[in-house]
Amino acid sequence: MLISSALLFGCTTLAGANPLSVESPDGSIRLQFDTQDGVPTYSVVRNGKIILNPSRLGLKLKELPDLTEGFTVKSVERDAHDENWRPVWGEEAEIRDHYNEMRVNLEQKEVAPGRTVAVVFRVFDDGIGFRYEFPRQEALQDFAIMDEVTEFAFDDNHTTWSIPAEGVRFYEALFRELPLDEIGKVSTPVTIRCADGTHMALHEANLTDYAAMNVQAVPGGNTLTASLTPWQSGEKVFVTNVRVSPWRTLIIADNAGDMTLSRIMLNLNEPCAVENAEEFCVPQKYIGVWWCYHMKTATWEAGEHHGATTENVKRYMDFAARNNFGGVLVEGWNHDWATWDFSFTRPYEDFDIAELNRYGRENGVALIGHHETGGKIANYESQMHDGMKLYADNGMHYVKTGYVGDMLDGKELHSSQFGVRHYRNVIETAARYGLAIDNHEPVIPTGLQRTYPNLMTQEGVRGQEWDAWCPEGGNPPSHTVTLPFTRGLAGPMDFTPVTFRFDNPVMPQTHVNTTLAKQLALFVILYSPLQMASDEIENYMANPEPFQFVRDCPTDWEKTLFPEAEIGKYITTARKEKGGDTWYVGSATGEDARTAVINLNFLDPGATYLATIYRDGEGANYDTDPYPVVIEQKEVTSDSILSIPQGRSGGCAIKLAKI
Repeated sequence: MLISSALLFGCTTLAGANPLSVESPDGSIRLQFDTQDGVPTYSVVRNGKIILNPSRLGLKLKELPDLTEGFTVKSVERDAHDENWRPVWGEEAEIRDHYNEMRVNLEQKEVAPGRTVAVVFRVFDDGIGFRYEFPRQEALQDFAIMDEVTEFAFDDNHTTWSIPAEGVRFYEALFRELPLDEIGKVSTPVTIRCADGTHMALHEANLTDYAAMNVQAVPGGNTLTASLTPWQSGEKVFVTNVRVSPWRTLIIADNAGDMTLSRIMLNLNEPCAVENAEEFCVPQKYIGVWWCYHMKTATWEAGEHHGATTENVKRYMDFAARNNFGGVLVEGWNHDWATWDFSFTRPYEDFDIAELNRYGRENGVALIGHHETGGKIANYESQMHDGMKLYADNGMHYVKTGYVGDMLDGKELHSSQFGVRHYRNVIETAARYGLAIDNHEPVIPTGLQRTYPNLMTQEGVRGQEWDAWCPEGGNPPSHTVTLPFTRGLAGPMDFTPVTFRFDNPVMPQTHVNTTLAKQLALFVILYSPLQMASDEIENYMANPEPFQFVRDCPTDWEKTLFPEAEIGKYITTARKEKGGDTWYVGSATGEDARTAVINLNFLDPGATYLATIYRDGEGANYDTDPYPVVIEQKEVTSDSILSIPQGRSGGCAIKLAKI
């Protein structure tokens, strides 16, 4: 929703002397474009410091001359834009979209006479975005891209965090801290820290009918080159009706916290395209008939220990209603989990979908459906409308989709153009049925939730389930204090925190490597508008005092801040509830114990707040005794500074209610 008018101006100039340049609104970032010897390049400087040296632009085509050289500047168009807009849900209630734009129209007179393309640059105060545009023309109809030659030539061999693009399923990996020249081929986002403390993040925005971008390090250099995910046939992108690439984005900030607050990716997506989104894209907490499967106390498939029975789901709904949870996820409700030949309209005989929806509505609890496809796209798309209609006819508004399978339809990669097209089809179809999506095994998010707010959350992360069955022992302590600065930059993640039981009868060597207080903190730190409390409800019933923080905590926010942060070491996140005065704080550490020093200067001046603090108790430590939690209250103001000791992989959660 637009809340202030956009400031727009434009001008067109004929080709002049290169180089061309455009600056951010505050003048701190300057992007320069050149076509020396016919090869298009761009470079970036921030506050007099080189961020990117001249970096190549262009694309390699199939059976056509490449879009890499022989260019002259035909014309240049400039715009400026400044507006505030309100997301349907998010980490803040209002986002400013402020940039200067330069559109460079290029022509290849000799290589391909008459052929024109454009590169559009947008420069924000906290980074840049650019994309290619391919106007349909006689010399460029439908065509195939074999790869991009897009470069990011950094000025030094910076420290990075990333995950490999190959040999990793569904982006579920630990982020590796490596020098830039050693990362190999990786997925984005790539998080970068310079020696002077500047933090950057390389990713993409508005991935539409295109292949996801990976990047490849040039050995012995400081340059990353784009590497698109291919079709099985070798092509990367078939360009037909969509005549633009995704935006290539680079956030540039003074520190890790400011980097995490950037909204460049959202601003480079289109405004909301879903009618009445506020009516069914409602943020909420949920629980699920789910962790019991990992603990082997129930089964997905029908039988003696079937988890998705009408009786058991009602039990979960009763707990949700008593504890301020809006929904209950149910996996294993449909035929046939024994064979993975799934029907999306045929429930198991002991699961009464109509009765459960009636019971849920009576108790104010939504039934969250589940569509696991096993990666069988043809099977799913042949039933998708009927499956979504079944949910809509029963008054349901949420569905978790899944794609467990190394290849889609046994042949295409999840992040290929094939996968991107399918996921968009699901999002748009779901919107027509009034359904919000929690997408597991996705392509990495690129900000599409601005346009399609029914894409409420996604996995694409090594989540809490790894603490149930990972043979190496679960996620290490540093993992959850790395994710906000890496995968979290791409968008909401369904990590599923708040497991309260730390022993694992199924795999005794594997468990949650945090304290209980850190689990509470993660409910705030790891953002998702649909936030799942992952554990079996019996473990919450056994710990009602610390569980109170989860009962109270919302999942939709007016404002978000990061009072202290260092990648992989520690983080403190403060969020103000939307439409209210209460703040919630999550603070966590990695492998090392520390004392969090939390300045409360974000509170309203002159007001007094009651701080309810849930912190690590005496001796709390993730690998010896994760359970001790101290709950205490004190009055605080905006002048207060809290010093809170945290055990190894420990933390604290704080509710700050205005008195």
